[in-house]
Amino acid sequence: MEQMSDLERLVAIEEIKQLKSRRDRAVDTRDWAMLEALHAPDHQSHAEGLPPWTSAAEMIRNVRASLEGVVSVHQCHTPDITFESPTRAHAVWAMEDYLCWMQGDEKHWLRGYGFYDEIYEKRDGRWVYVWRRLRRLTVDRSPGGVLPAEARAAQEASAP
Repeated sequence: MEQMSDLERLVAIEEIKQLKSRRDRAVDTRDWAMLEALHAPDHQSHAEGLPPWTSAAEMIRNVRASLEGVVSVHQCHTPDITFESPTRAHAVWAMEDYLCWMQGDEKHWLRGYGFYDEIYEKRDGRWVYVWRRLRRLTVDRSPGGVLPAEARAAQEASAP
């Protein structure tokens, strides 16, 4: 690997931390334009239980649909960031996500704990996401809670 100076490495780590912060905020505030700007067009995402998404546009479309009717809060911390080169990095982030929604007259919630595994590339002078995987180790959910996206999928599956 080409060598990075300590200062270059520290600057890159800070830029990647800010990229991650912006991504979480964009999802939680539903800023889809910002979310798209943080990802390479050829970005790939993998979330447990779902088929892989093979572009940033597909990822945004699916995230947007899955969060319809849901308030989300994402917390990521303690990154382990390593560099393959001065323009390619890998990180693992500890994460917690909290989702809440109304189901009839009742408020329901889901809280997940796990890790994001991510790869970034520096393109046109800025870091962007090129690959990402969400892996929850455990999930706590309110009794009887069914996420709106799960309810929609079940309705579509049972439709003639």
